[in-house]
Amino acid sequence: MNTQKSIVVLPFENISSDPDNEYFANGITEEIINALSKVEGLKVTARTSSFAYKNKPIDIRIIGNQLGVATALEGSIRKAGNRIRVSAQLIKTENGFQVWSESFDRDLTDIFELQDEISLIIADKIRENFGHLEIEEHLVTQQTDSIEAYSYYLKGRHYQLRWNFDEFELAIEAYKKSIELDSKFDKPYFGLVQCYGLLASWGALDKEFGLLQAEKYLNTGLKINNKSSVAYFALATQALWIEWKPYFALGLLKEALKINPNDSEALESAAEAHIALGNFQEAISKIEKALDVNPLSANHHFTMGNIHYLQGNHQIALKSFKRSLEIDPSWEFSLQVSCLCYIFLKNKQALEEILAGHSGLAEREFFIPLYDAINHHKDIDLNSIPKTQNIYFPWSLWILIYSKQYSEALEHLKLHIDKKQGQYLNFQREPLNAPLKKIEGYKEIVETVFDQPKQSLNEDYTLHSNVLIPKEDQLYYKAKLDELMNQEALYASDKLSLRELANAIDLHPNKLSWLLNEVLGKNFNEYINGLRIEDFKIKALDPHYSHFSLLGIAYESGFSSKSVFNDFFKKTEGLTPSAWVKLQS
Repeated sequence: MNTQKSIVVLPFENISSDPDNEYFANGITEEIINALSKVEGLKVTARTSSFAYKNKPIDIRIIGNQLGVATALEGSIRKAGNRIRVSAQLIKTENGFQVWSESFDRDLTDIFELQDEISLIIADKIRENFGHLEIEEHLVTQQTDSIEAYSYYLKGRHYQLRWNFDEFELAIEAYKKSIELDSKFDKPYFGLVQCYGLLASWGALDKEFGLLQAEKYLNTGLKINNKSSVAYFALATQALWIEWKPYFALGLLKEALKINPNDSEALESAAEAHIALGNFQEAISKIEKALDVNPLSANHHFTMGNIHYLQGNHQIALKSFKRSLEIDPSWEFSLQVSCLCYIFLKNKQALEEILAGHSGLAEREFFIPLYDAINHHKDIDLNSIPKTQNIYFPWSLWILIYSKQYSEALEHLKLHIDKKQGQYLNFQREPLNAPLKKIEGYKEIVETVFDQPKQSLNEDYTLHSNVLIPKEDQLYYKAKLDELMNQEALYASDKLSLRELANAIDLHPNKLSWLLNEVLGKNFNEYINGLRIEDFKIKALDPHYSHFSLLGIAYESGFSSKSVFNDFFKKTEGLTPSAWVKLQS
Protein backbone atom coordinates (compact mmCIF):
# COMPACT_ATOMS: atom_id res chain seq x y z
CA MET A 1 0.00 0.00 0.00
CA ASN A 2 1.30 3.43 -0.92
CA THR A 3 1.90 5.90 1.88
CA GLN A 4 0.21 9.13 0.80
CA LYS A 5 2.87 11.62 1.92
CA SER A 6 5.76 9.80 0.29
CA ILE A 7 8.15 10.14 -2.63
CA VAL A 8 10.97 8.45 -4.49
CA VAL A 9 13.47 10.72 -6.21
CA LEU A 10 14.58 8.65 -9.18
CA PRO A 11 18.15 9.14 -10.47
CA PHE A 12 18.28 12.20 -12.69
CA GLU A 13 19.44 11.35 -16.19
CA ASN A 14 22.74 12.82 -17.32
CA ILE A 15 22.08 14.30 -20.78
CA SER A 16 25.30 16.30 -20.88
CA SER A 17 27.59 15.76 -23.84
CA ASP A 18 30.22 14.47 -21.39
CA PRO A 19 29.23 11.05 -19.95
CA ASP A 20 31.67 11.65 -17.08
CA ASN A 21 29.14 14.13 -15.67
CA GLU A 22 27.17 11.11 -14.45
CA TYR A 23 28.57 11.64 -10.95
CA PHE A 24 27.16 15.18 -10.96
CA ALA A 25 23.65 14.04 -11.89
CA ASN A 26 23.87 11.34 -9.21
CA GLY A 27 25.03 13.86 -6.65
CA ILE A 28 22.23 16.33 -7.36
CA THR A 29 19.73 13.48 -7.04
CA GLU A 30 21.13 12.56 -3.62
CA GLU A 31 21.14 16.18 -2.48
CA ILE A 32 17.42 16.52 -3.31
CA ILE A 33 16.73 13.23 -1.48
CA ASN A 34 18.58 14.58 1.57
CA ALA A 35 16.74 17.91 1.40
CA LEU A 36 13.29 16.31 1.23
CA SER A 37 14.26 13.91 4.03
CA LYS A 38 14.37 16.92 6.37
CA VAL A 39 10.60 17.36 6.05
CA GLU A 40 9.05 15.68 9.07
CA GLY A 41 6.18 13.38 8.15
CA LEU A 42 7.30 12.90 4.54
CA LYS A 43 8.48 9.39 3.70
CA VAL A 44 11.42 9.70 1.29
CA THR A 45 12.89 6.62 -0.32
CA ALA A 46 16.61 6.35 0.47
CA ARG A 47 19.32 6.62 -2.14
CA THR A 48 20.10 2.90 -2.40
CA SER A 49 16.54 1.93 -3.29
CA SER A 50 16.10 4.93 -5.58
CA PHE A 51 19.27 4.15 -7.53
CA ALA A 52 18.19 0.52 -7.97
CA TYR A 53 16.04 1.84 -10.84
CA LYS A 54 18.85 3.70 -12.58
CA ASN A 55 18.82 3.08 -16.35
CA LYS A 56 15.85 0.70 -15.98
CA PRO A 57 12.70 1.59 -17.98
CA ILE A 58 10.17 0.40 -15.40
CA ASP A 59 6.58 1.67 -15.29
CA ILE A 60 6.18 4.33 -12.61
CA ARG A 61 3.16 2.49 -11.18
CA ILE A 62 5.27 -0.62 -10.59
CA ILE A 63 7.97 1.44 -8.88
CA GLY A 64 5.38 3.08 -6.63
CA ASN A 65 3.98 -0.31 -5.65
CA GLN A 66 7.42 -1.83 -4.98
CA LEU A 67 8.55 1.08 -2.81
CA GLY A 68 5.21 1.95 -1.23
CA VAL A 69 5.28 5.60 -2.33
CA ALA A 70 2.58 7.83 -3.78
CA THR A 71 4.76 10.13 -5.89
CA ALA A 72 7.95 9.99 -7.93
CA LEU A 73 10.26 12.77 -9.04
CA GLU A 74 12.20 12.18 -12.22
CA GLY A 75 14.23 14.45 -14.42
CA SER A 76 17.40 15.18 -16.33
CA ILE A 77 20.48 17.34 -15.96
CA ARG A 78 22.53 18.96 -18.70
CA LYS A 79 25.81 20.50 -17.55
CA ALA A 80 27.72 22.59 -20.08
CA GLY A 81 30.53 24.91 -19.05
CA ASN A 82 29.25 27.15 -16.28
CA ARG A 83 25.57 26.54 -17.07
CA ILE A 84 23.19 23.85 -15.92
CA ARG A 85 19.71 22.91 -17.13
CA VAL A 86 17.52 20.81 -14.86
CA SER A 87 14.18 19.43 -16.02
CA ALA A 88 11.96 17.71 -13.47
CA GLN A 89 8.46 16.34 -13.13
CA LEU A 90 6.46 15.06 -10.18
CA ILE A 91 4.21 12.08 -10.95
CA LYS A 92 1.52 10.23 -9.02
CA THR A 93 2.52 6.56 -8.97
CA GLU A 94 -1.09 5.42 -8.70
CA ASN A 95 -1.97 6.45 -12.25
CA GLY A 96 1.07 8.11 -13.81
CA PHE A 97 -0.62 11.54 -13.62
CA GLN A 98 1.82 14.46 -13.81
CA VAL A 99 1.33 16.75 -10.82
CA TRP A 100 4.00 19.29 -11.81
CA SER A 101 6.80 19.83 -14.30
CA GLU A 102 9.29 22.59 -14.92
CA SER A 103 12.70 23.31 -16.43
CA PHE A 104 15.36 25.50 -14.86
CA ASP A 105 18.30 27.16 -16.62
CA ARG A 106 20.87 28.52 -14.20
CA ASP A 107 24.53 29.34 -13.68
CA LEU A 108 26.39 26.61 -11.82
CA THR A 109 27.05 29.13 -9.06
CA ASP A 110 23.31 28.99 -8.29
CA ILE A 111 23.30 25.19 -7.80
CA PHE A 112 22.41 25.27 -4.08
CA GLU A 113 19.66 27.84 -4.62
CA LEU A 114 18.29 25.66 -7.42
CA GLN A 115 18.32 22.50 -5.27
CA ASP A 116 16.50 24.42 -2.55
CA GLU A 117 13.90 25.77 -5.00
CA ILE A 118 13.16 22.35 -6.49
CA SER A 119 12.98 20.67 -3.07
CA LEU A 120 10.60 23.32 -1.71
CA ILE A 121 8.35 23.09 -4.77
CA ILE A 122 8.16 19.30 -4.47
CA ALA A 123 7.41 19.43 -0.73
CA ASP A 124 4.71 22.03 -1.39
CA LYS A 125 3.09 19.94 -4.14
CA ILE A 126 2.99 16.85 -1.93
CA ARG A 127 1.50 18.92 0.89
CA GLU A 128 -1.13 20.40 -1.42
CA ASN A 129 -2.14 16.99 -2.74
CA PHE A 130 -1.75 14.66 0.22
CA GLY A 131 -1.93 16.51 3.52
CA HIS A 132 -0.21 18.65 6.12
CA LEU A 133 3.55 18.91 6.33
CA GLU A 134 5.63 21.48 8.17
CA ILE A 135 8.23 22.77 5.72
CA GLU A 136 11.20 24.91 6.69
CA GLU A 137 11.92 28.15 4.84
CA HIS A 138 14.96 26.51 3.24
CA LEU A 139 15.84 22.84 2.78
CA VAL A 140 19.24 23.42 1.13
CA THR A 141 21.78 26.02 2.15
CA GLN A 142 24.93 27.31 0.49
CA GLN A 143 27.63 24.78 1.38
CA THR A 144 30.63 26.19 -0.45
CA ASP A 145 31.44 29.10 -2.75
CA SER A 146 33.53 26.82 -4.92
CA ILE A 147 31.50 24.86 -7.46
CA GLU A 148 34.65 22.92 -8.37
CA ALA A 149 35.09 21.87 -4.71
CA TYR A 150 31.44 20.81 -4.64
CA SER A 151 31.91 18.80 -7.86
CA TYR A 152 34.87 16.93 -6.39
CA TYR A 153 32.84 16.23 -3.24
CA LEU A 154 30.07 14.72 -5.37
CA LYS A 155 32.69 12.66 -7.21
CA GLY A 156 34.08 11.37 -3.90
CA ARG A 157 30.61 10.50 -2.69
CA HIS A 158 29.98 8.70 -5.99
CA TYR A 159 32.99 6.41 -5.46
CA GLN A 160 32.41 5.93 -1.73
CA LEU A 161 28.86 4.71 -2.25
CA ARG A 162 30.04 1.89 -4.47
CA TRP A 163 31.26 0.28 -1.18
CA ASN A 164 34.29 -1.24 -2.85
CA PHE A 165 37.58 -0.97 -0.96
CA ASP A 166 39.51 -0.25 -4.18
CA GLU A 167 37.20 2.63 -5.10
CA PHE A 168 37.48 4.08 -1.61
CA GLU A 169 40.93 5.20 -2.74
CA LEU A 170 39.35 7.17 -5.60
CA ALA A 171 36.87 8.65 -3.13
CA ILE A 172 39.70 9.72 -0.82
CA GLU A 173 41.51 11.37 -3.73
CA ALA A 174 38.39 13.32 -4.77
CA TYR A 175 37.57 14.41 -1.20
CA LYS A 176 41.11 15.68 -0.69
CA LYS A 177 40.92 17.65 -3.95
CA SER A 178 37.65 19.19 -2.74
CA ILE A 179 39.33 20.29 0.49
CA GLU A 180 42.25 21.79 -1.46
CA LEU A 181 39.76 23.95 -3.36
CA ASP A 182 37.77 24.99 -0.26
CA SER A 183 39.20 24.12 3.14
CA LYS A 184 36.04 25.46 4.86
CA PHE A 185 33.68 22.99 3.15
CA ASP A 186 32.84 20.43 5.87
CA LYS A 187 31.29 17.51 3.97
CA PRO A 188 34.47 16.10 2.32
CA TYR A 189 36.14 15.92 5.75
CA PHE A 190 33.39 13.64 7.03
CA GLY A 191 33.58 11.61 3.84
CA LEU A 192 37.26 11.02 4.54
CA VAL A 193 36.46 10.02 8.13
CA GLN A 194 34.16 7.26 6.89
CA CYS A 195 36.58 6.06 4.20
CA TYR A 196 39.64 5.91 6.46
CA GLY A 197 37.66 4.62 9.44
CA LEU A 198 36.08 1.72 7.57
CA LEU A 199 39.29 0.79 5.73
CA ALA A 200 41.19 0.75 9.03
CA SER A 201 38.62 -1.03 11.15
CA TRP A 202 38.20 -3.83 8.60
CA GLY A 203 41.93 -4.36 8.05
CA ALA A 204 42.05 -3.04 4.46
CA LEU A 205 44.52 -0.35 5.54
CA ASP A 206 47.24 -0.08 8.19
CA LYS A 207 45.13 0.51 11.27
CA GLU A 208 47.33 3.03 13.05
CA PHE A 209 47.71 5.14 9.91
CA GLY A 210 44.01 4.89 9.02
CA LEU A 211 42.83 5.89 12.48
CA LEU A 212 45.20 8.83 12.63
CA GLN A 213 43.87 10.06 9.30
CA ALA A 214 40.25 9.57 10.38
CA GLU A 215 40.89 11.43 13.64
CA LYS A 216 42.61 14.30 11.84
CA TYR A 217 39.80 14.86 9.35
CA LEU A 218 37.11 14.37 11.97
CA ASN A 219 38.57 17.06 14.24
CA THR A 220 38.92 19.50 11.36
CA GLY A 221 35.40 18.82 10.08
CA LEU A 222 33.92 19.32 13.54
CA LYS A 223 35.62 22.69 13.88
CA ILE A 224 33.78 23.78 10.74
CA ASN A 225 30.38 22.21 11.55
CA ASN A 226 29.63 20.02 14.56
CA LYS A 227 25.82 20.11 14.45
CA SER A 228 24.89 18.52 11.11
CA SER A 229 23.48 15.01 10.72
CA VAL A 230 26.60 14.17 8.69
CA ALA A 231 28.79 15.24 11.62
CA TYR A 232 26.81 13.20 14.14
CA PHE A 233 26.89 10.17 11.85
CA ALA A 234 30.66 10.46 11.37
CA LEU A 235 31.12 10.68 15.15
CA ALA A 236 28.84 7.68 15.65
CA THR A 237 30.78 5.67 13.04
CA GLN A 238 33.99 6.39 14.93
CA ALA A 239 32.37 5.62 18.29
CA LEU A 240 30.97 2.26 17.17
CA TRP A 241 33.53 0.83 14.78
CA ILE A 242 36.77 2.44 15.95
CA GLU A 243 36.25 2.97 19.69
CA TRP A 244 33.68 0.19 20.30
CA LYS A 245 31.42 2.49 22.32
CA PRO A 246 27.92 1.43 21.23
CA TYR A 247 26.09 3.40 23.96
CA PHE A 248 27.89 6.59 22.98
CA ALA A 249 27.22 5.83 19.31
CA LEU A 250 23.48 5.47 20.02
CA GLY A 251 23.40 8.90 21.66
CA LEU A 252 25.06 10.46 18.62
CA LEU A 253 22.76 8.62 16.22
CA LYS A 254 19.77 9.91 18.18
CA GLU A 255 20.93 13.45 17.37
CA ALA A 256 21.52 12.58 13.70
CA LEU A 257 18.03 11.11 13.42
CA LYS A 258 16.44 14.17 15.01
CA ILE A 259 17.81 16.16 12.08
CA ASN A 260 17.07 13.51 9.43
CA PRO A 261 14.58 10.87 10.63
CA ASN A 262 14.66 9.16 7.21
CA ASP A 263 18.43 8.50 7.22
CA SER A 264 18.53 4.75 6.62
CA GLU A 265 22.32 4.64 7.13
CA ALA A 266 21.93 6.12 10.61
CA LEU A 267 19.05 3.73 11.36
CA GLU A 268 21.14 0.77 10.27
CA SER A 269 24.05 2.00 12.36
CA ALA A 270 21.70 2.20 15.36
CA ALA A 271 20.63 -1.38 14.64
CA GLU A 272 24.30 -2.46 14.56
CA ALA A 273 24.97 -0.76 17.90
CA HIS A 274 22.00 -2.60 19.42
CA ILE A 275 23.22 -5.89 17.95
CA ALA A 276 26.60 -5.39 19.62
CA LEU A 277 24.78 -4.87 22.94
CA GLY A 278 22.48 -7.85 22.39
CA ASN A 279 19.36 -5.66 22.24
CA PHE A 280 17.81 -7.62 19.38
CA GLN A 281 14.26 -6.23 19.56
CA GLU A 282 15.55 -2.66 19.42
CA ALA A 283 17.81 -3.67 16.53
CA ILE A 284 14.85 -5.12 14.62
CA SER A 285 12.84 -1.94 15.24
CA LYS A 286 15.61 0.22 13.76
CA ILE A 287 16.25 -1.95 10.72
CA GLU A 288 12.51 -2.15 10.02
CA LYS A 289 12.43 1.66 9.89
CA ALA A 290 15.46 1.62 7.58
CA LEU A 291 13.77 -0.90 5.27
CA ASP A 292 10.61 1.21 5.17
CA VAL A 293 12.50 4.00 3.40
CA ASN A 294 15.13 1.80 1.77
CA PRO A 295 13.46 -1.52 0.83
CA LEU A 296 15.96 -2.32 -1.94
CA SER A 297 19.08 -2.23 0.24
CA ALA A 298 20.84 -5.60 0.14
CA ASN A 299 22.72 -4.60 3.28
CA HIS A 300 19.57 -3.72 5.28
CA HIS A 301 18.06 -7.12 4.45
CA PHE A 302 21.36 -8.74 5.45
CA THR A 303 21.29 -6.91 8.78
CA MET A 304 17.75 -8.12 9.44
CA GLY A 305 18.82 -11.67 8.61
CA ASN A 306 21.92 -11.36 10.75
CA ILE A 307 19.83 -10.35 13.79
CA HIS A 308 17.82 -13.57 13.41
CA TYR A 309 20.94 -15.67 12.74
CA LEU A 310 22.60 -14.40 15.93
CA GLN A 311 19.48 -15.48 17.86
CA GLY A 312 19.50 -18.95 16.27
CA ASN A 313 16.43 -18.31 14.07
CA HIS A 314 18.07 -19.77 10.99
CA GLN A 315 15.02 -20.33 8.77
CA ILE A 316 13.78 -16.77 9.35
CA ALA A 317 17.29 -15.44 8.74
CA LEU A 318 17.49 -17.28 5.41
CA LYS A 319 14.37 -15.47 4.17
CA SER A 320 16.06 -12.10 4.68
CA PHE A 321 19.30 -13.34 3.10
CA LYS A 322 17.31 -14.61 0.12
CA ARG A 323 15.77 -11.15 -0.37
CA SER A 324 19.19 -9.55 -0.01
CA LEU A 325 20.61 -11.84 -2.70
CA GLU A 326 17.67 -11.17 -5.01
CA ILE A 327 18.74 -7.52 -4.93
CA ASP A 328 22.49 -8.28 -5.21
CA PRO A 329 23.33 -11.93 -6.03
CA SER A 330 26.98 -11.39 -5.10
CA TRP A 331 26.44 -9.83 -1.65
CA GLU A 332 29.20 -11.58 0.30
CA PHE A 333 27.78 -11.09 3.78
CA SER A 334 24.45 -12.71 2.90
CA LEU A 335 26.14 -15.56 1.03
CA GLN A 336 28.50 -16.38 3.88
CA VAL A 337 25.94 -16.24 6.70
CA SER A 338 23.49 -18.26 4.57
CA CYS A 339 26.19 -20.93 4.51
CA LEU A 340 26.52 -20.71 8.30
CA CYS A 341 22.74 -21.12 8.65
CA TYR A 342 22.84 -24.28 6.54
CA ILE A 343 25.68 -25.60 8.70
CA PHE A 344 23.58 -25.18 11.85
CA LEU A 345 20.53 -26.63 10.06
CA LYS A 346 22.64 -29.66 9.00
CA ASN A 347 21.66 -29.03 5.38
CA LYS A 348 24.84 -29.98 3.56
CA GLN A 349 23.15 -30.12 0.16
CA ALA A 350 22.04 -26.48 0.36
CA LEU A 351 25.50 -25.49 1.60
CA GLU A 352 27.19 -27.25 -1.31
CA GLU A 353 24.79 -25.65 -3.78
CA ILE A 354 25.83 -22.16 -2.64
CA LEU A 355 29.52 -23.07 -2.81
CA ALA A 356 29.10 -24.60 -6.27
CA GLY A 357 27.21 -21.57 -7.54
CA HIS A 358 29.70 -19.01 -6.22
CA SER A 359 33.21 -20.04 -7.12
CA GLY A 360 34.50 -16.57 -6.17
CA LEU A 361 33.06 -16.65 -2.65
CA ALA A 362 35.67 -15.42 -0.19
CA GLU A 363 37.10 -18.15 2.09
CA ARG A 364 34.78 -20.77 0.61
CA GLU A 365 37.24 -23.57 1.42
CA PHE A 366 36.51 -23.29 5.16
CA PHE A 367 32.77 -24.04 5.14
CA ILE A 368 32.89 -27.81 4.63
CA PRO A 369 35.53 -28.36 7.37
CA LEU A 370 33.40 -26.20 9.67
CA TYR A 371 30.29 -28.22 8.76
CA ASP A 372 32.10 -31.46 9.62
CA ALA A 373 33.44 -30.01 12.88
CA ILE A 374 30.02 -28.88 14.11
CA ASN A 375 27.87 -31.73 12.84
CA HIS A 376 30.28 -34.70 12.85
CA HIS A 377 32.63 -33.64 15.69
CA LYS A 378 35.55 -33.84 13.28
CA ASP A 379 38.18 -31.36 14.44
CA ILE A 380 39.59 -29.00 11.81
CA ASP A 381 43.14 -29.99 10.86
CA LEU A 382 45.21 -26.80 10.89
CA ASN A 383 47.77 -28.35 8.55
CA SER A 384 45.25 -29.21 5.85
CA ILE A 385 43.68 -25.83 5.24
CA PRO A 386 45.06 -22.60 3.75
CA LYS A 387 45.58 -19.39 5.68
CA THR A 388 42.46 -17.25 6.05
CA GLN A 389 42.33 -13.57 5.14
CA ASN A 390 39.55 -12.63 7.63
CA ILE A 391 38.05 -10.39 4.95
CA TYR A 392 34.47 -10.31 6.22
CA PHE A 393 34.34 -12.63 9.24
CA PRO A 394 36.83 -13.80 11.92
CA TRP A 395 37.68 -17.15 10.33
CA SER A 396 41.05 -17.31 12.08
CA LEU A 397 39.22 -17.39 15.41
CA TRP A 398 36.69 -20.00 14.27
CA ILE A 399 39.39 -22.27 12.89
CA LEU A 400 41.19 -22.19 16.25
CA ILE A 401 37.95 -22.90 18.14
CA TYR A 402 36.97 -25.87 15.97
CA SER A 403 40.43 -27.33 15.97
CA LYS A 404 40.00 -27.21 19.77
CA GLN A 405 42.90 -24.82 20.26
CA TYR A 406 40.90 -22.99 22.92
CA SER A 407 43.72 -21.20 24.72
CA GLU A 408 45.13 -19.95 21.44
CA ALA A 409 41.62 -18.93 20.34
CA LEU A 410 41.11 -16.90 23.52
CA GLU A 411 44.47 -15.16 23.10
CA HIS A 412 43.62 -14.49 19.46
CA LEU A 413 40.28 -12.99 20.49
CA LYS A 414 41.90 -10.78 23.15
CA LEU A 415 44.43 -9.50 20.61
CA HIS A 416 41.79 -8.51 18.05
CA ILE A 417 39.51 -7.02 20.68
CA ASP A 418 42.42 -4.85 21.78
CA LYS A 419 42.83 -3.82 18.15
CA LYS A 420 39.05 -3.26 17.95
CA GLN A 421 38.92 -4.94 14.55
CA GLY A 422 35.50 -4.67 12.89
CA GLN A 423 35.03 -8.41 12.23
CA TYR A 424 35.04 -9.07 16.00
CA LEU A 425 32.55 -6.42 17.16
CA ASN A 426 29.74 -8.96 17.67
CA PHE A 427 31.91 -11.69 19.20
CA GLN A 428 29.58 -11.99 22.24
CA ARG A 429 26.54 -12.67 20.04
CA GLU A 430 28.14 -15.01 17.49
CA PRO A 431 26.89 -18.63 17.96
CA LEU A 432 30.15 -20.04 16.56
CA ASN A 433 31.99 -18.56 19.54
CA ALA A 434 29.89 -20.51 22.08
CA PRO A 435 32.68 -22.99 23.04
CA LEU A 436 34.85 -20.08 24.23
CA LYS A 437 32.29 -19.00 26.81
CA LYS A 438 33.34 -21.92 29.01
CA ILE A 439 37.02 -20.98 28.94
CA GLU A 440 38.52 -19.22 31.95
CA GLY A 441 39.20 -15.57 31.17
CA TYR A 442 36.35 -15.13 28.71
CA LYS A 443 34.04 -13.36 31.20
CA GLU A 444 36.74 -10.82 32.05
CA ILE A 445 36.94 -9.84 28.38
CA VAL A 446 33.18 -9.30 28.16
CA GLU A 447 33.05 -7.12 31.26
CA THR A 448 35.41 -4.50 29.88
CA VAL A 449 34.87 -4.52 26.14
CA PHE A 450 32.14 -1.84 25.71
CA ASP A 451 31.33 1.52 27.26
CA GLN A 452 28.59 1.85 29.86
CA PRO A 453 25.31 3.75 29.40
CA LYS A 454 25.55 7.29 30.75
CA GLN A 455 21.78 7.67 30.90
CA SER A 456 18.60 6.00 29.77
CA LEU A 457 18.29 6.56 26.05
CA ASN A 458 14.88 7.62 24.80
CA GLU A 459 15.01 6.70 21.11
CA ASP A 460 11.62 7.83 19.93
CA TYR A 461 12.79 9.92 17.00
CA THR A 462 9.28 11.05 16.01
CA LEU A 463 8.72 14.65 17.02
CA HIS A 464 5.30 15.33 18.53
CA SER A 465 2.72 17.33 16.62
CA ASN A 466 1.74 20.68 18.14
CA VAL A 467 -1.41 22.74 17.79
CA LEU A 468 -0.09 25.42 15.45
CA ILE A 469 -3.03 27.84 15.76
CA PRO A 470 -4.86 28.57 19.05
CA LYS A 471 -8.55 27.72 19.01
CA GLU A 472 -9.67 31.34 19.18
CA ASP A 473 -7.55 32.20 16.11
CA GLN A 474 -8.80 29.21 14.12
CA LEU A 475 -12.27 30.83 13.76
CA TYR A 476 -10.67 34.08 12.60
CA TYR A 477 -8.65 32.45 9.83
CA LYS A 478 -11.54 30.23 8.76
CA ALA A 479 -13.63 33.40 8.37
CA LYS A 480 -10.88 35.03 6.30
CA LEU A 481 -10.77 31.96 4.04
CA ASP A 482 -14.55 32.04 3.61
CA GLU A 483 -14.42 35.73 2.75
CA LEU A 484 -11.76 35.25 0.09
CA MET A 485 -13.53 32.28 -1.43
CA ASN A 486 -17.12 33.51 -1.28
CA GLN A 487 -16.57 37.18 -2.11
CA GLU A 488 -13.51 37.12 -4.30
CA ALA A 489 -13.76 33.55 -5.69
CA LEU A 490 -10.02 33.12 -5.25
CA TYR A 491 -10.41 29.40 -6.02
CA ALA A 492 -11.12 30.31 -9.66
CA SER A 493 -7.44 31.09 -10.20
CA ASP A 494 -5.95 27.96 -11.79
CA LYS A 495 -2.48 29.02 -10.58
CA LEU A 496 -3.45 29.27 -6.93
CA SER A 497 -1.00 27.55 -4.56
CA LEU A 498 -1.01 26.98 -0.83
CA ARG A 499 1.75 29.55 -0.36
CA GLU A 500 -0.18 32.19 -2.34
CA LEU A 501 -3.34 31.55 -0.34
CA ALA A 502 -1.36 31.73 2.91
CA ASN A 503 0.07 35.07 1.82
CA ALA A 504 -3.43 36.33 0.98
CA ILE A 505 -4.68 35.72 4.54
CA ASP A 506 -1.35 36.71 6.15
CA LEU A 507 -0.64 33.28 7.65
CA HIS A 508 2.48 31.11 7.50
CA PRO A 509 2.10 28.26 4.91
CA ASN A 510 2.81 25.63 7.58
CA LYS A 511 -0.03 27.01 9.71
CA LEU A 512 -2.46 27.18 6.79
CA SER A 513 -1.60 23.59 5.86
CA TRP A 514 -2.27 22.54 9.46
CA LEU A 515 -5.56 24.48 9.57
CA LEU A 516 -6.85 22.87 6.37
CA ASN A 517 -5.85 19.33 7.31
CA GLU A 518 -6.38 19.22 11.05
CA VAL A 519 -9.35 21.59 11.45
CA LEU A 520 -11.18 21.44 8.10
CA GLY A 521 -10.16 17.83 7.44
CA LYS A 522 -9.01 18.44 3.86
CA ASN A 523 -5.70 18.87 2.12
CA PHE A 524 -5.20 22.01 0.01
CA ASN A 525 -6.26 20.42 -3.28
CA GLU A 526 -9.35 18.82 -1.75
CA TYR A 527 -10.36 22.17 -0.24
CA ILE A 528 -9.85 24.24 -3.41
CA ASN A 529 -11.19 21.66 -5.85
CA GLY A 530 -14.21 21.14 -3.63
CA LEU A 531 -15.03 24.83 -3.98
CA ARG A 532 -14.47 24.62 -7.71
CA ILE A 533 -16.87 21.68 -7.96
CA GLU A 534 -19.58 23.63 -6.11
CA ASP A 535 -19.00 26.61 -8.42
CA PHE A 536 -19.19 24.32 -11.46
CA LYS A 537 -22.50 22.84 -10.27
CA ILE A 538 -24.06 26.30 -9.91
CA LYS A 539 -22.83 27.48 -13.30
CA ALA A 540 -23.73 24.24 -15.09
CA LEU A 541 -27.39 24.84 -14.18
CA ASP A 542 -27.30 28.59 -14.90
CA PRO A 543 -28.83 29.53 -18.29
CA HIS A 544 -26.17 32.23 -18.70
CA TYR A 545 -23.60 29.42 -19.19
CA SER A 546 -25.71 27.33 -21.57
CA HIS A 547 -23.41 28.15 -24.50
CA PHE A 548 -20.38 26.76 -22.56
CA SER A 549 -19.28 23.14 -22.77
CA LEU A 550 -19.04 21.33 -19.45
CA LEU A 551 -15.26 21.43 -19.71
CA GLY A 552 -15.42 25.14 -20.48
CA ILE A 553 -17.44 25.70 -17.31
CA ALA A 554 -14.88 23.63 -15.36
CA TYR A 555 -12.11 25.90 -16.64
CA GLU A 556 -14.18 28.94 -15.63
CA SER A 557 -14.41 27.46 -12.14
CA GLY A 558 -10.64 27.20 -11.82
CA PHE A 559 -9.76 23.71 -13.10
CA SER A 560 -6.87 23.60 -15.56
CA SER A 561 -6.97 19.89 -16.41
CA LYS A 562 -9.77 17.79 -17.87
CA SER A 563 -8.59 14.64 -16.12
CA VAL A 564 -8.31 16.34 -12.72
CA PHE A 565 -11.79 17.80 -13.10
CA ASN A 566 -13.40 14.52 -14.17
CA ASP A 567 -11.61 12.43 -11.55
CA PHE A 568 -12.36 14.82 -8.69
CA PHE A 569 -16.00 15.29 -9.74
CA LYS A 570 -16.64 11.56 -9.89
CA LYS A 571 -14.88 11.03 -6.58
CA THR A 572 -17.00 13.78 -4.96
CA GLU A 573 -20.39 13.17 -6.55
CA GLY A 574 -20.16 9.51 -7.54
CA LEU A 575 -21.18 10.43 -11.13
CA THR A 576 -19.55 11.82 -14.22
CA PRO A 577 -20.22 15.56 -14.79
CA SER A 578 -22.52 14.88 -17.74
CA ALA A 579 -24.51 12.25 -15.82
CA TRP A 580 -24.90 14.65 -12.92
CA VAL A 581 -26.19 17.43 -15.19
CA LYS A 582 -28.73 15.09 -16.82
CA LEU A 583 -29.94 14.04 -13.40
CA GLN A 584 -30.71 17.68 -12.54
CA SER A 585 -32.94 18.18 -15.62
